[in-house]
Amino acid sequence: MNEFSMTRRGLGLAAVGAAMVPGLAAAQAPQFFRIGTGSAGGTYYPIGGIIANAISCPPGAPCNAAGATDGVPGMVAVAVATQGSVQNVNLIQSGNAEAGFTQSDVAHWSYTGTGLFEGRPKVDRLRFVAHLFPEHIHAVVRRDSAIRGFSDLSGKRIAIGLQASGARIGAEMILEANGLRAGREYTAEFLNQAQGTERMQDRGLDATFTVVGYPAAAFTEFCSRAGCRILPIAGAEAQKVIERAPFYGTGTIPRTAYEGLEADIPTLTVGAVLAVRDTVPEATVYAITRALWSDTTRGLLDRGHAKGREIVKEGALTGRGVVPFHPGAERYYRENNILR
Repeated sequence: MNEFSMTRRGLGLAAVGAAMVPGLAAAQAPQFFRIGTGSAGGTYYPIGGIIANAISCPPGAPCNAAGATDGVPGMVAVAVATQGSVQNVNLIQSGNAEAGFTQSDVAHWSYTGTGLFEGRPKVDRLRFVAHLFPEHIHAVVRRDSAIRGFSDLSGKRIAIGLQASGARIGAEMILEANGLRAGREYTAEFLNQAQGTERMQDRGLDATFTVVGYPAAAFTEFCSRAGCRILPIAGAEAQKVIERAPFYGTGTIPRTAYEGLEADIPTLTVGAVLAVRDTVPEATVYAITRALWSDTTRGLLDRGHAKGREIVKEGALTGRGVVPFHPGAERYYRENNILR
């Protein structure tokens, strides 16, 4: 499915939903707002759905009223399933999405045309709205696998994410930093998390690498059904990656994240951010930012997904790097003394 067909499908679903809103007047055309997210088995897509719901207030619906949405009047936001970070920044650049989730490293490299985007046109329409949550590197194998670390991955078949995903970029970088190159030391399969775990369950793959906030649905199901282990990334192995990409930090996947883990797993993290296209009006992005950090949205995030509890206003400016603020988001943060 190409970018255009995915977007059209998302808008079609949104139009149906808008038509069902009681009291929606035909003359009140909704303002559609497309948010590029990720695959259904990851974290971007469900979190995107929660945020889309939080910032929406279709024509005819009560907005900013007690017990109602704190969304933007007239807006119908749509979470669009995509391949992830790289495709999302490209959708924003091309105008095929108004907003999208992306890893902070992908945002930086795409905006500056550096790093893994060296030699490619800059994604200069990208603007920062908010840091959402830390994403954790998942290097997952079957519980009965003999693979215990990077040295055991040579010659193996590894799912590293879809072609246009930030997961692929992160997986390749981590593996290369530890002496493993696709097509030489291992066979790369460009699969998302759900596809990778299905292939591992059928023993058609040896490992799945991805960048995702825990708990990710695909791994939750795989660990419950087939049994899993997550390879630790710590010490010298982690430092090799951080030296190449200082956007990465260290973190932990707790043993409670997935069924069967016997201990907390040290790993690497990178921030997930919400970005928008520079052509979205300032007033719209100001209202979106206000809705994102409202008390009503706080409740939706807390109830809707385990990762939602980590989306907090105090961390809103983490990992922005050189990507400029959208003026609407900047105005909100200055007025609320978050940015001085």
